[in-house]
Amino acid sequence: MARAGKKVLVLEKRPVLGGATVSEEVYPGFRYSVFSYVVSLLRPEIIRDLQLPKHGLTILPLESTLTPLPDGDYLYRDSDKWATYRNIQRFSARDADAYGEYGRDMYFMAKAVKYILGIRPPDPTSLHPGELLRLAKLGKHFLGLGADKLHMLVKLMTMSSAEFLEEWFESDPLIATLSSSGIIGTFLGPRSPGSAYVLLHHYMGEIDGVFRAWGFAKGGTGGISEAIASSARAFGAEMRTDSGVAEVAIRNGQVKGVVLENGAEIDADIVVSSLDPKLTFLTLLNPEELPNELVDSVRGFDTYGSSGKVNLALDAAPDLACLPGLGPHLRGAISISPNVDYLERAYDQAKYGQFSEKPYIDVVLPSMIDPHMAPPGKHVMSCFVQYAPYQLNEGTWPEQREAFGDAVVNTLSEYIPNLKKIILHRQVLSPWDIEQTIGLSGGNIFQGELSLSQLFFLRPAPGYADYRTPIRGYYQCGSATHPGGGITGAPGRLAALEILKDGKL
Repeated sequence: MARAGKKVLVLEKRPVLGGATVSEEVYPGFRYSVFSYVVSLLRPEIIRDLQLPKHGLTILPLESTLTPLPDGDYLYRDSDKWATYRNIQRFSARDADAYGEYGRDMYFMAKAVKYILGIRPPDPTSLHPGELLRLAKLGKHFLGLGADKLHMLVKLMTMSSAEFLEEWFESDPLIATLSSSGIIGTFLGPRSPGSAYVLLHHYMGEIDGVFRAWGFAKGGTGGISEAIASSARAFGAEMRTDSGVAEVAIRNGQVKGVVLENGAEIDADIVVSSLDPKLTFLTLLNPEELPNELVDSVRGFDTYGSSGKVNLALDAAPDLACLPGLGPHLRGAISISPNVDYLERAYDQAKYGQFSEKPYIDVVLPSMIDPHMAPPGKHVMSCFVQYAPYQLNEGTWPEQREAFGDAVVNTLSEYIPNLKKIILHRQVLSPWDIEQTIGLSGGNIFQGELSLSQLFFLRPAPGYADYRTPIRGYYQCGSATHPGGGITGAPGRLAALEILKDGKL
């Protein structure tokens, strides 16, 4: 918007820009990617249009995934397709042969769905010619996929990730590790219908045109926010931290600006909220100013968080039992997902309001990729954890937080024997902590569940998926809008395009 000549002011409640996409020195000398941890979904058109590499964005490759197993064996996949083939073949020759075909089909599925990442969802209930044309284009796109691909897409939209993958593979470690992408950030198990779409959602990421490529931003995920902020300033935007918004001021159905928590008032013709819908509509506004059906939809919007994060400062490199010593495996992801039943049991505990005692953990060692994240010879470990339900049946998160951290460390220690001896500092974040720190309602990292009832023209509410609100001049652009969560930038870009379009009317 600043590039288009608008006078833009960004207001951030915390002292650091970026919301969940921040890097902070929580422990002296160690920089944590506190909440988020890897990047893949950031849209290439945003990187290009905002010239983010010029402003310091560097994506370092995260090329491998290691799945250690309880018996001391391991599954290892990296960018060497033949080495990956041989490793999978140790578990199943059939799976090794199918792996390449699976990757190709998922690549085509990601390319097919990529189309919707760049469009504003049409309103299927509208008879406006423009909306009907949008629907026709959408239908033409998907009908052009062909019967086989369309059939596969329907399966991905409706099946569980484990069930979908079991049509391809037979070895449990491979099925479990691949299906774990279907539970990240969601209150679903690997056998829950709908989790296959989340699997596809994570496949849609790309780096330099390569789908399913994951990377790590130099400086941590905060490096992405810093690059975007630098680009915005270059186009004339102003940033203010420590400037929480208490209220959006409106008069006669038209936005007039905002009132800050310190009482200061800022006039504006356009206000854009990247907060989740519960805060956007029910906190910053008086719900009585809104249509009842919108208020009801927002109140029913599922923002129930299920993910936790544990960040560790380490005195030395972790030493895995299955692959002792240093090696390229420490520069990739380490997935604690030995089998599907393990993941499902972790989910079972969460269903009944308990954190998982044996959780799924996605581990990255940022300092192995970017040495500036920790002092020489020392490391930071980022642990994304499922499951940590926002609502506990017994006790509160302030009471249970450290027990949850113990469960994560104890689980990791089964695979990394030296871990407890080398921990210098531990930061444990539950969904409650995430909500308290960065304002995500329920601590949901996607601002709302990625379920079929909360996607595309239903996100965040029927009739309001076009980034507009019933208040003239008030827009929404957070992850609770299309196309959903992750470090994508896509909702903000699409919202900005709609705002600029409205300005030309």
